[in-house]
Amino acid sequence: MEINSSPYNKHGHDQIKICVSGSADISNCDTNTMEISKELGREIARQGAVLVTGATTGFPFWAAVGAKEEGGISIGLSPAASEKEHVDVYKLPVDYMDLIIYTGFGYPGRDLLLTRSSDAVICGPGRIGTIHEFTIAFEDYKPIGILKGPWDMAEELEDIIKKSHRPNDKIISGGDVKKLVADIIAMVKKYKIDDKKVL
Repeated sequence: MEINSSPYNKHGHDQIKICVSGSADISNCDTNTMEISKELGREIARQGAVLVTGATTGFPFWAAVGAKEEGGISIGLSPAASEKEHVDVYKLPVDYMDLIIYTGFGYPGRDLLLTRSSDAVICGPGRIGTIHEFTIAFEDYKPIGILKGPWDMAEELEDIIKKSHRPNDKIISGGDVKKLVADIIAMVKKYKIDDKKVL
């Protein structure tokens, strides 16, 4: 009998999907940002979760590269309605993704589907799109990881949390990629449905 060493549950509904949210342009970021993003993708794969991104460039793209380096699964949700529009109009990549879902809803609609189809969201460096994905996840009360690094997005998001005047115990901040992913997975599992009750 062959033993499957893959960390992925090929027959279960309980495969954890983690969205990586971050800037599509990291040219103004610290030189370590690309490697941090790749390590985040690698760690998501090592811990047996599926990576979900906006099928874009920059921070999410490098997370996808890292996930694939570890043999992980990478899914992208595109703002475009087709592969041709994805590449020709939006100028987005198709590499390092096992599956791209073409939403046809532009960036705002894509962001909603991206966060809703994921069990948790981890935010890295970003701009308004990252803030948008963060606020959707916040409103949906999803587990959220705020990755601290050589960027100021963590402080921006923590300021939004403070000014929201709404308690949320599903948000974790930290700069240790391995620990942040492990803590997010543990939180997702805490709120997952009980397998014993599934028919």
